[in-house]
Formats: sequence, C-alpha cells, structure tokens
Amino acid sequence: MQKNEYNNLILGIGRLLEEGRRRALQSVNSIIVQTYWAMGKKISEFEDSGGKAYGSGLFEQIAKDLHLKYGKGFSRSNIIYMRLLYKLYPKSQTLSDQLSWTHYVELLAIRNDLERLFYEKQCIEERWGVRDLRRQINSGLFYRLSAGKKQGGLLQLSEKGQIVKTPLDIVKDPYVLEFLNMPENYSEKELEDRIISNLQMFLLELGKGFSFVARQFRMEIGRKQFYADLVFYNKNLRCYVLIDLKISGSHADIGQMNLYLNYFKRHENRQGDNPPIGIILSRNSTSIEVKYALGGISNRIFASKYMLSLPSVEELKKAIEYNNLTSPLKD
Repeated sequence: MQKNEYNNLILGIGRLLEEGRRRALQSVNSIIVQTYWAMGKKISEFEDSGGKAYGSGLFEQIAKDLHLKYGKGFSRSNIIYMRLLYKLYPKSQTLSDQLSWTHYVELLAIRNDLERLFYEKQCIEERWGVRDLRRQINSGLFYRLSAGKKQGGLLQLSEKGQIVKTPLDIVKDPYVLEFLNMPENYSEKELEDRIISNLQMFLLELGKGFSFVARQFRMEIGRKQFYADLVFYNKNLRCYVLIDLKISGSHADIGQMNLYLNYFKRHENRQGDNPPIGIILSRNSTSIEVKYALGGISNRIFASKYMLSLPSVEELKKAIEYNNLTSPLKD
C-alpha cells in the first residue's frame, strides 16, 4: 500500500515538474518574441524618422554593432525578420504566446496574408512544432485545402483554420507523402509498409482528429475474406475512415470500397457513429471515368492522388484546376 502511494507521489511530482518546465519554456519564448517585436518597432521608427538615408546597409550595420556588443543571435536576416514582425503584427497583443520566435520566422517568410494567417491559426490549434509547421508550409497545405473554395471560403480558412464538419472537409487532393522516401519502383504493399513505419507523419498529413485503428482489417463477407488496407477513426466526424492504397486507380476500386463501407456500417459502427468514409488513394491522376462512377454511389467515397515529393505551388494549382474540372456529378 505504502509502495503504491509512494509511486503515485513520484508520478505526481513528475507531472508537476514537466508542466512547470513547459510553462517556463513557453514564458521564455513569449518574452523573446515580444522583445524582438519591440526591437523591430524601434528599427522601423528609426527608418521612418530619417534612417532610410543609410540605405540597404542599415540592417547589416545594426546586426554588426549588436553582435559586437551583445554576442550571437543578431544576423542581418534576423534583424530583417524583427522589423517584418512589427510591420505584419503592428499590435503586439496579436502575437501568440503559443508560438516561438522560430515559428514566427517560418510564418514571416510567407508573403500571402491569407496563407500566413491560416498556418498561424492551424499551428496554434494543432500544436505543431517548428518542423511540422515547415513541413505543412512546404507541402502547400493551404492550397490543397483551398481547392474548390471561393474567396469567402478562403477568408474563412485563413481566419478560423481548418474546420471539420463534413466528410469533404477532411479530404485532400493531392496528399503529399514525401516523408516515405519511396524508391522509383515499388508495390502497394511496400507503400503500406512505409506508411506504417512513418505513421506519425502520415497522421499529420491526414489532418485533424485522426487516430489509427488497423492495417489489413479483415472482413468476412459471403464466406470470402476481404482486407481494408488502412482503417482510421476521425473523432471530429465520429466515423471510420477507410483508405485503399493504389498505384493506379480504376473504377473497379469503387465497388470494392463500397463493399467495405457497407460492411463497416453493419458490423463495426456503434451507437453515435456516423456512416464510414472511403478514400481511394492512387499515385496516378484519378481518371474522369472514376470521378463519374463516384457520382452514383450513396456511400461517401473519394478518389485522391498522392505525391511522393514536395510539390511546387504551380504543380498544386494545376492539380487543383484538374480536380475542379473532373469533379463528380453533384446530387
């Protein structure tokens, strides 16, 4: 009894210590960001009062003098980012104490105001580390979620982040899987193995509310064995999400996924669960034949492409334009 109480004591103290360290680090990060904002304000005010006469060499001279007097941390680029922080966030109260200076450096590099605001909101809500934030920016998440949205939808995306209310809100096209480091030639099984080995990154790519359930989920239908490649659960939509991995997708995959979803509705769904969602994920562009075949399915099935390297903005725009042109028939 005493041993258990002592163990609970140690665990309790450990939790307090970890929370204290987290809050202390957060406080330090917040102070650094606020200090750099104030420095950026002084630099900007100096420019406006006649400092522009120094020309482009002003930032380099400030960095040099601060480095000589106060040590490391004052490169020319850092000085420019401090000034930019003040320019883009003229009210210091709008800066988040959840984000570090390194977070803000990543955000300040984004020129599009709507895009920057989206990543800021999303980073705070989903508690992305700097590495996660950088990866989501490089993978063009904002543009992928923007597909098919009008200007009003883009404003909502930037102001509120990703809102998950309908199955369409969790689906991306394309998905970016550069973290798998796939060889040029591979099988569907090898693709699945790599995803399982990089499950944390795959969950990050899937987005909000996903948890992993199973791989090769076994279903017995009419005395035959069927296997769903990957099964997840989305807590925001309260439903299972089945993912079928393909190198080349075809209309035949739709019937198979429809079978899986009907099985899940009957045998796996519990009280409170919404109908399951199916995503057919293929490397090659989804054909118009597949898109039209999806129009007659009552279950929620989506066909998306995946990319194995980080796309350029131009590539994303082309993919989005293609998807809009070949979207399934509306009900």
